[in-house]
This record gives sequence, C-alpha cells and structure tokens, in this order.
Amino acid sequence: MEHGFEATSLRLITTAAGVNLAAVNYHFGSKEELFQAVLTRRLDPMNHDRMQLLSAYEIAAAGKPLTCEKILAAMFIPALKLARDYEQGGKNFLRLLGRAYADPAPFIREFLSNQYREMIARFRSAFSRALPHIPREELSWRLHFVMGALSYTLAGADMLKIISQPHPEETTNDELLLKRLAPFLAAGLRSPSAPSSVEDDGNHLFQEA
Repeated sequence: MEHGFEATSLRLITTAAGVNLAAVNYHFGSKEELFQAVLTRRLDPMNHDRMQLLSAYEIAAAGKPLTCEKILAAMFIPALKLARDYEQGGKNFLRLLGRAYADPAPFIREFLSNQYREMIARFRSAFSRALPHIPREELSWRLHFVMGALSYTLAGADMLKIISQPHPEETTNDELLLKRLAPFLAAGLRSPSAPSSVEDDGNHLFQEA
C-alpha cells in the first residue's frame, strides 16, 4: 500500500511481520503468490457479495432493467462493508486494492483482470440492460473507468484533501465519498456515445480549448 508491488521486497514484508524470509517460500512460494493470496482472500468474498446483491435487486425488479444507481449500489455496498470490517483489513485493504489497480506491474494487471472477470461480466450484463443504447465496446470502456474511479476513491483521499474546501474532514467518510461518486459515475455511464473518430474528436476539443 505504501511502496507499490515492485518496491515492496519480501525482506521488507518478513521484517515487518517478524518472520523468517523462508516462511514466504514455504507457505506461498513467491512474492507474486503471496500477493495473490492476500487479494484473493478479500476480493473473492467481496465480489461474491456484489453479485448476490445485484441478483437480489434484479429479483425485486421483477424483470425490469435496474437503474444505473441501483447497479452501482450493488457494487459499492459490499466495498463499504469491507471498509468497516477492521478484522478483514478494513480501509487498509481497500487502499491496497486501489494501489494495486493503478500499479503498472504486468503481473498485477493480469491478476486483477482474471480476478474481476466474472464479476465484471455480471455487471456488464446488468448495465447492458439498463443502457441498451450504449455499444458493447463503449460500455466496456465505461466500466473500466468506473472501476478505476472506485478504486482510486477508496485507495485514499490525499488529492481530495487538497481540493476539498472548506470541509476536508469529509474525505475520511467512505459512505459520503461514495454517495458523491455514484451520481458522477451514473452520469458518465448515461452520457452519449463518443464520436466514431477519436482523431476528429480530439481536434474538436483542442479547437474548443
């Protein structure tokens, strides 16, 4: 969480844990496998809870598409539950997850892609029903941005403390942060599709600027 995956050595970890370096190799095999074990132990239950909550909302909707806000709630509520569970790492784990999501290490990106695959597919299906006018590829990009914004928000509030005035203490309130984030994400998900030509759109933006 403090140094990133590449800069966090096994010796740094074992020293902080007060164990022998060989313990990692004995129990996990490598730093990569240790990292996988740490994330999997928390991510699997959280993603399971997300999909269960989404299913419950869909049953209650009786066949009607859910709103974007309801789908986002199914994504956020289990994250908030974990943030408040200090025995499971609480906010520290979410900060670790946020740091991992932005980590440039190829191993991390591949691992999280595999770890999130089932959950993302489930939520993409729900968003596809809620937003039938959004092309599939465009929706995939928007879900990528949603996950990035959520991970960044939960990873820490340093930037928010700088720009949040006059009440920077609000940045420590996860529930309030996510309540502010949800309408922003819902608006982005509903926005009109981007122009087909990225180059043309970029020129247009530069001309406006």
